[in-house]
Amino acid sequence: MNRTLKKILIGTGILVAILAIISGGFMIKMKSELKKMNVLGTKEVVHNIYSIKDSFVNMYLIKDSDCYVAIDAGNDRKIISDNLKILNINPDKVAAVLLTHTDGDHTGALRLFRNARIYLSKNEEQMINGKKTKLLFFHNRLSTKEYILLGGVSIKAIMTPGHTLGSMSYLVNDTCLFVGDAFGLKNGKVDTPNKFFSSDMKTAILSFDKISNLSDVEYIFTAHNGYTNNYKNAVNTRLN
Repeated sequence: MNRTLKKILIGTGILVAILAIISGGFMIKMKSELKKMNVLGTKEVVHNIYSIKDSFVNMYLIKDSDCYVAIDAGNDRKIISDNLKILNINPDKVAAVLLTHTDGDHTGALRLFRNARIYLSKNEEQMINGKKTKLLFFHNRLSTKEYILLGGVSIKAIMTPGHTLGSMSYLVNDTCLFVGDAFGLKNGKVDTPNKFFSSDMKTAILSFDKISNLSDVEYIFTAHNGYTNNYKNAVNTRLN
């Protein structure tokens, strides 16, 4: 074996070892962070609002007459399908899916809702067209950009970037705020979003200002830390 080839093989081996160590460390850290998440079970949380549990994440359904509006779409299509059966909810009745952002654990079951149109923020599009990534070499994927307006449910979209560049929160019927991963809840108080999974913590904290003084809000629903029915108490403590 000539000296040049030997150096190349040694260099390649070192690079592979470094990547393996980085990957292993990332997986260990990710598992540790996932264990901290405290999601709701599959149930009717408040009247006409349902939480669907998918391992470490919640998606939500809001009943609008004989159809539903979904907030996010969970991580695993089969798990979401099985949990909808528990509630006797037909996924074909979901007319719209409002994505808080496009991470895979919020979009995994989109194809289950074959009659639904999908809504996401304009800024989030760069997360799925390859312009921006959260992790090196990996970008989010989504198959549709359509949206739909429903008459029976009032929906206000509020840009809350930080977790991703285009993270969106949704205020439903002026009383229910769905924040995805924009921030968490801890002991009934607003908590900082998970630093490990967030793109820009400074921006995430600034986004909190947009939702900290909403006059009629009663409920806050998060993707990974359950919900609170006391909005004023939750936002009384500022993010660190």
